[in-house]
Amino acid sequence: MDTELLAPAGDKEAAYSAFYFGADAVYLGLKSFSARAEAVNFSESDLDEITAFAHSKGKKVYVAINTLMQESELPELLKMLSLCEKYQVDAIIVQDLGVARIVKKCFPSLVLHASTQMAVHNLAGALALKKQGFERVVLARELSLKEIIEIKEKSGVEIEVFIHGALCYSYSGLCLFSSLTTSRSANRGKCVYSCRSLFERNGKKSHLFSMKDLALEKEVLKLKGLSLKIEGRKKTPLYVGAVTDYYRRILDTGKTDISLSDNLKQIFARPWTKLHFNGKNKEVIDEEFVGHRGLFIGNVEIVSGGILTFKTSSPIERYDGIQIDVETVERPFGFSAEELYVNKKRVFEVKKDQKVSIKLPDNAPFIKKGAKVYLASSTKVKRTYKYQKPKPNEYLNQTGIEVLVCIMKDKVTATCLNQTVSLSGDFSKAKQVEKVYDNVVSSFSKTGEHSFYLKELFLENKEGFFVPVSLLNELRRMLYQALVFETKEVLLPQPQSFLKEKEAPNWSLKTDQLHLLKELDLSSFSQVIFKLNEKTIPEEINFLPKDKLVLALPTIIRNQLLWQKKIETFMNAGFNQFMIGNISGLHLLPGSAKIYVDYTIGVLNLQALSYLLEQKAKGVTLSPEDTKENIQSILSKSDFATLIVYQDTELFLSANCVRKNDCSMCDRAYISEEIQQGKDSFLLISENCETRVLKKTPFYIAPEVKDLNPKFYRIDFCARKYTLSEAQKIINASLNFQPLKNTFTGNFKKKFA
Repeated sequence: MDTELLAPAGDKEAAYSAFYFGADAVYLGLKSFSARAEAVNFSESDLDEITAFAHSKGKKVYVAINTLMQESELPELLKMLSLCEKYQVDAIIVQDLGVARIVKKCFPSLVLHASTQMAVHNLAGALALKKQGFERVVLARELSLKEIIEIKEKSGVEIEVFIHGALCYSYSGLCLFSSLTTSRSANRGKCVYSCRSLFERNGKKSHLFSMKDLALEKEVLKLKGLSLKIEGRKKTPLYVGAVTDYYRRILDTGKTDISLSDNLKQIFARPWTKLHFNGKNKEVIDEEFVGHRGLFIGNVEIVSGGILTFKTSSPIERYDGIQIDVETVERPFGFSAEELYVNKKRVFEVKKDQKVSIKLPDNAPFIKKGAKVYLASSTKVKRTYKYQKPKPNEYLNQTGIEVLVCIMKDKVTATCLNQTVSLSGDFSKAKQVEKVYDNVVSSFSKTGEHSFYLKELFLENKEGFFVPVSLLNELRRMLYQALVFETKEVLLPQPQSFLKEKEAPNWSLKTDQLHLLKELDLSSFSQVIFKLNEKTIPEEINFLPKDKLVLALPTIIRNQLLWQKKIETFMNAGFNQFMIGNISGLHLLPGSAKIYVDYTIGVLNLQALSYLLEQKAKGVTLSPEDTKENIQSILSKSDFATLIVYQDTELFLSANCVRKNDCSMCDRAYISEEIQQGKDSFLLISENCETRVLKKTPFYIAPEVKDLNPKFYRIDFCARKYTLSEAQKIINASLNFQPLKNTFTGNFKKKFA
C-alpha cells in the first residue's frame, strides 16, 4: 500500500478540516458503539455527506465500531452496519470479535480493520487476523520501529500505526481501571481517564500514570507503506487541521517546520514523547501536571502589583491564552492576556524577544520567579487554519426524489414515485401566492434521517390557494413515511454456542504461583491453569495431571521466537492444552493443541463466543467487567463459558516501567507496593518490564452466582502473592458460595454507565 495519512474526525467539521489540510483518509464514529462515545460523532446524514465528498476526491472513510457490545445491543449494531454498507464506507474498525463475525456473515462487502483495542503487538497477532479475513491491523502503540517493520514485512497485511496524539498508560483494550472503579468502561467508549488522576506513592502525590503525548514528527519518514494515524476524535477542527497539516508537510518535504509544531502546541499539547519507537524509554510520564500546557515562551522574571513580567520567545496578541506552572497545583494556572505592556506602554501585540508585562487576574495564585510561562491559545494561530467545505447537499449518496404537490379548494395532495397522500381542508386564496411555493419547498426539503433528499419539487396551485405550514409539514411526514425503498432485512447469525442440555458446573483454578499447586488439594478442580513465564520448564510441572492441566500463555508476548520454542518444548513433553489471552495465540499454537480463551480477549456477547469456537477454541472466559444481566443472557444459551468468581483483576497492564533505575542494571524481578488514589488503595506491581495495577481488594462474586450454571466457575491466584492458608480460605468460601470480607463485585450488580 501507499503511505496513508489518516486523521481523526469527531464530527463533520473536523473531517472537512482534515481533508483540506491533506489527509488521505479519516476515521470516525457513529452515534453508537464508538470508543470515543463522548465525541460528537456522525449521524446518518453526516455519514452520507462525508463519504460522498471523500470518494469524489479519491479519499477514504473508515468507521470505528470498536467497542465491546452486550447481547441486547446487537440489533442496534445491525442498523449501524447497514448504514456503513449503504454509504460504502471503506472499512470498519472493530475490537469485538462478535462484530467481526456479523460483518463476515451478514455484510461481506464491508472491509475489516482490527482496532488497536485488540492489542496486536506481534507478528503472530497480525497473521492470525489476516487468516481470519482482516485486511488491516492497527498495532499497539507500545511497539518499536524494529517491531513495526518486521510485522509489516512478514505479515502481508496492511499495517496502521499511531504517530501523534494522546496515549493510554495501559495497552489499549487491556485497561479495566475506569470500568471496575466507576462502571464507565474504556472498552465501551466511556473511559474517565483514570490514568490522569493523582496517586500517592511513598508519601508523595503525583500523576504516576499520566502519559505525555505521542509525537513521532520526522520519524514518520521511516514508516513507508503504512497508514499513519493521528489520535484525536475528541479534538477540535482547528487541532485536526493543524496536526494534519504538520505531518502532511513532513511527508511531502522530508522536513519539519518548527513554526508549525509551535502552532500545534498552542492549540493543544501535553509534553511530547516518541514513546518506545526507538527502544525502551522511561521518560514517558508527566508526573507534575495534566492537560494542555501550550508552547513554552519564557520564565517569570518579576511579579509585582498584579503584573507579570518576562521575555517572550513568541509573539503574543491581546486576549491570547496564557498558562503558568504553579507549584503544588496539578494543572497550570490559565488566563486571558487582556492587558499587555511593553516599556510601560499598553499594546495590542508583543513581538518575539520583547520583554512583556501582563496584568494578572484577581484570582491569580502565588507565582514564583522562574515559573514557566506557556502560550496556550493564540488568536493568530486560529486565523491560520481556515478550511473550505462544500455547500449543503452538494455531496450526497442519498437518492434524489421528485415530489408533486397539488393544492385544491378542499384538499392538498403530495405524490412521489407510486405513493400519494392527501389532507382535507377548506383553503382560501393566498395574499402572496409566490410565498406558497417557498413554503412548500421549505417543508418538503426537510427529509431528516430518511435515505433520500428532495431533488426537485413541482407545485400545481392554479387558483392560488394558501395552505398553512403546519398542514404542509404533516403532509410531508405522511408522504415520507409512505415511501418504501428496498432494504435488506438482516438477522443476527445463529450462535455456535446454542445450548441444548447442560451439565453441572465444574471448578477451575488459575495461578502463576507453583508453590500453591504443590501444596493445595486440587481434587475439587476439574481444570487447573498454570500461567507460564519465560523461565518455566516442563520438568517443573510434571507432577500435575496433564488431562486437566492448561498452560496459560502471557497476554503480551513481545519475544515471539522465545515463546514459539517454549510452546514446542511443552508440546513435545506431552502438554497440549493451552490458554490464550491475546489473538496472537491462535497463530502461535499448532492445530493439535486444545485452546481455551482468557477474559483479556473480550467476550460480552454470543457472537464473539461463537467466533472463537469457530476458531477451534474449546472454551471462553467471560469478562470480569460484565454485568450479571448480560452474563445470564450468555450462559442461558452457552455451555462453553467460564465465569471468574475470584480474581485480582488487572486494571492496567502496561509496557511503561515505574522503576527509577537504569534498565541495563535491572533484574526485572517481582516487586509490589501500595499506592493510593483518594480513599482507594491499589497494588502497583512491576515484573519483567511490565507494570500491573490491581485494586487492593480482590474481585469476588461467588455468593451472587450460584444459579448461573456456567461450564466452569474459576478462581484466580495471579499477580498478588498468596500463602497456602490465604488461598485455602478463599477456595473454601468460593466452593460454598459464601461471602468474603474486603472484596468488591465490579459491575456485576450494576449496569454500565
